[in-house]
Amino acid sequence: MQEDFHYYATYCAAFLAGYSHEESLEICFSAQFVDICTKTFLSTVKGPKEAATTQLSLELMDTPSNAYGLQEITTIWSSFHFLPYDLDVKLKHRSRAYTKKYRMICDTNSKLLVETVKLAKDRNPAGEKNLQAVGIAMHILADTWAHRYFAGTPSLVINNTDSFFYEILEENGKEIERPITFKHSTSFVDNLEKSEYVNSIYQYSENSIMNLGHGRAGHLPDYSFIKYKYLPAWKNYEEVIKDNPSDFYHAFCQMIYAMKTIREGSEFVVDTYDFDAVAEYEERIKRILTIRRLSASEDWKIFGECLSGKEIPEFNLDAVKDEYLLADGEEAKENTTLGRFFEAAMAQKKMVSTRVYRAKKLKKMLLKMEKSIRE
Repeated sequence: MQEDFHYYATYCAAFLAGYSHEESLEICFSAQFVDICTKTFLSTVKGPKEAATTQLSLELMDTPSNAYGLQEITTIWSSFHFLPYDLDVKLKHRSRAYTKKYRMICDTNSKLLVETVKLAKDRNPAGEKNLQAVGIAMHILADTWAHRYFAGTPSLVINNTDSFFYEILEENGKEIERPITFKHSTSFVDNLEKSEYVNSIYQYSENSIMNLGHGRAGHLPDYSFIKYKYLPAWKNYEEVIKDNPSDFYHAFCQMIYAMKTIREGSEFVVDTYDFDAVAEYEERIKRILTIRRLSASEDWKIFGECLSGKEIPEFNLDAVKDEYLLADGEEAKENTTLGRFFEAAMAQKKMVSTRVYRAKKLKKMLLKMEKSIRE
């Protein structure tokens, strides 16, 4: 997803979940900051490099193509942008190497999403607040809807797609299909009128960063308006239809529900959505989601300001950077916006990494047991 959803739509969801204007701003700032907190940024504020939640293209290019580099990339992208759905998946007639990559595929309503929301809830007990943890959790939750069917690890056999891409458009009350053309120039701007989009260049290497996440599908997963069909490698190039307007609406309603459980300290249950909270705004929200444009920020901003009656400022790093840099001592830094964000980010990364590692160890143990039984 983009700033329009991670920042402005998240503000709207937070306010509808019962947070104040000021609290909603803290939450949506951190939700958007997940897409900005790179090692390069962290070096400018002398923050912990372990708190990186994304990577610049240049950082990816400089990451070594060995096991350590692959692990670093996977840890960041699977923890914050492509939350794995089923770490315990079992595949027949597939190699261990393939299964290892397959289990990293992102999808909605996973066990890891429950743990992600719980982690945010644990950092927001009665009388204390780490709203940065809430923002991080909402970024991850939203991305499970936008990035479903892609994996946060470089993988040709999982993330590659066929050139078969079609937009599904509505014309005169009927659905029509229009072929999508991809460009590989970084200077090219997606042309919605001609269905021309930018995507990553095909690379035959399994672990090429060109095969990370949804690079082969370009920005299509991040646009709320688009409904399209394509042929993904992980599904043996069988057709998949991705309905982003529906998915983004579910993401919005699930964020409201999730944030209510965090505020109330109640249990988060997967596949639950607070449709009632948006019932009177449903038509307006769906209109925002379906208008064809590169960014819906302005409409989400207007909607949020109608909800709260307060101005939503543009995303701005300067104030939080100054707060962190001017804080005197480690304890003071930990109590700043960035300090709380760094702590919550490292906790999320540790949780996901631990679950992935445990799943890997369990599979090895089960394989040994099966081998022992056969012998």
